[in-house]
Amino acid sequence: MSRHLIEKYRQRTAQETGACARPRGGRLMVALVYPNSYYQGMSNLGLQTVYRMLNSRQDTLCERFFLPDPEDLDEHRRTGFPLVSVETQSPLDEFDLVAFSISFENDYLNLPAIFELGHLPFWREERNDRHPLVLCGGVCAFMNPEPLAEIMDLFAVGEAEVILPGLLDAMLGTDESSRERLLDRLAQLPGVYRPCGYDVSYAENGRLQAMTPRGDCPEQVQRQWQAQLDDAQSSSCVATPDTEFGSMRLVEVSRGCPRACRFCAAGFIYRPFREHSITHLRQELLGQDQNPGRVGLVAAAVSDYGALAEIGQAVLDKGGEVSVSSVRIDAITPEQVQVLAAAGHKTLALAPEAGSQRMRDVINKGIDEAQILAAVKMLAAGGILNLKLYFMIGLPTETMADVQAIIDLTAKIRQGWETIGKSRGRLGRLQLSVNPFVPKPWTPLQWAAMERRSSLEKKYRLLQKQLRPVPNVDLNLESLRHAELQGYLARGDRRVAKILPLLAEGKSLKAACQKAGLDPAFYLYRERDDNELFPWEIIGQGVQRRHLFEEYRASLQARPGETPRRRMACGRMHGTGMLTSHRVHATRRHPAPAPVR
Repeated sequence: MSRHLIEKYRQRTAQETGACARPRGGRLMVALVYPNSYYQGMSNLGLQTVYRMLNSRQDTLCERFFLPDPEDLDEHRRTGFPLVSVETQSPLDEFDLVAFSISFENDYLNLPAIFELGHLPFWREERNDRHPLVLCGGVCAFMNPEPLAEIMDLFAVGEAEVILPGLLDAMLGTDESSRERLLDRLAQLPGVYRPCGYDVSYAENGRLQAMTPRGDCPEQVQRQWQAQLDDAQSSSCVATPDTEFGSMRLVEVSRGCPRACRFCAAGFIYRPFREHSITHLRQELLGQDQNPGRVGLVAAAVSDYGALAEIGQAVLDKGGEVSVSSVRIDAITPEQVQVLAAAGHKTLALAPEAGSQRMRDVINKGIDEAQILAAVKMLAAGGILNLKLYFMIGLPTETMADVQAIIDLTAKIRQGWETIGKSRGRLGRLQLSVNPFVPKPWTPLQWAAMERRSSLEKKYRLLQKQLRPVPNVDLNLESLRHAELQGYLARGDRRVAKILPLLAEGKSLKAACQKAGLDPAFYLYRERDDNELFPWEIIGQGVQRRHLFEEYRASLQARPGETPRRRMACGRMHGTGMLTSHRVHATRRHPAPAPVR
């Protein structure tokens, strides 16, 4: 027993509004686990959506679990106090179903600690009838489940609104006491992947050779998706000050992305792109005759929502505040800027991604320099004080001249920003966030090699040398070590799981791979062949491989491609893609609207 930890849990629940705590009463008990801190997890729209879904059922009880804060981990281990739920401080191993919601590959490193503190065997083959079933959902579960295939019993392949009801009904509708028979039954459900139902073989060169289903398991598990978005509103339900967004209510306005940037999974794994109707959003935000409060509108491309200015102004007219995530350079309008400025926005984010037009064509960004500068001018003139800019380095075919182009473009942006700032008597700041490119599954660049750290370090040094001294410009460079870990885990097969306990102990990727007999270069720095079988292709995502490879070849030639917005040419646009409604961004961890600041 740890009085310190119990008191911390009680203080957190006392600060929350909207949480659900009720007696068990024969209900199916679900532990919803976010493998990072309470602060990070409660900032995640998907986690909140699933929590609300589960507790809206009278036959189900859901409680939340998080990775303990760093200062509390030692206390857990010193006292032997187990990982317990936020709501009732119940141990993890007392639940019927342990459901992980995972949106970021680097959070895999926190799994060993959660299993240890939760008194659960880490490897699925070591669990038996005494243990709860362990399910993984979230973006990672249907982008590439294989790195966790030796750990999780099941994966939810697709969107929670479609998968969860059937899965819960199946668990509640059986008196099956055998773990194996229950797992067999659940594996027959659409969108449920049971990794032990497949024999995996590898060629002599280490590449995946085959994933052969056993028994009734399908050759591919088809991603499930919510066809009518108005029937399933994703929004936050628990408010707490201990989160990035405080009292702000997060509300999804669309799902997926109408673009097809070649590096970004959001434009491919959430197809088809769907939007809430303006009628639905008005009812959701303004249906009650009261102040809607602080509202954060969430989407991969918020400014692509045609009625953004209209809905934002309606919130303001009711006395509320509105916030958005980054805006699309070629979609932002003066009316939208006016609404955001009136709502108190002082910082907005734009994503040029690359400095040169050639590199923007490589990634099919679909914008040019004139559009970038026009958007910057519009924001500055509209009263937005600070600007955050996202760039990537290490993209396929990139040269030092392309990196220099980031510096040159920044100078042009700063010149226009400064001119308007001086005219209004106040200079804001430009914040540059530079991230190494990480190839992601289900994108045209899934075949590409990741650039080696030594080369990326040279590019970082060039950016630091020329941008650090520039007044009113802040440069933030993403950790190359974290990017390599993300790249290794993003495209890994089920062999990579064996290094997770080693990484959790503090070993470097190189040392962990060496001890496990794996070569990190095999996963990170190798361009894939056009006919190579990918581990994530156990998922039926609904996007044709042929189309993705044609887009990859076009990227290497810096040829812009078509996007779904221009023409539905991507193969199966209306094909069959969560234990989280959370959007995935290519290499960045920015889940929702930036708070007004």
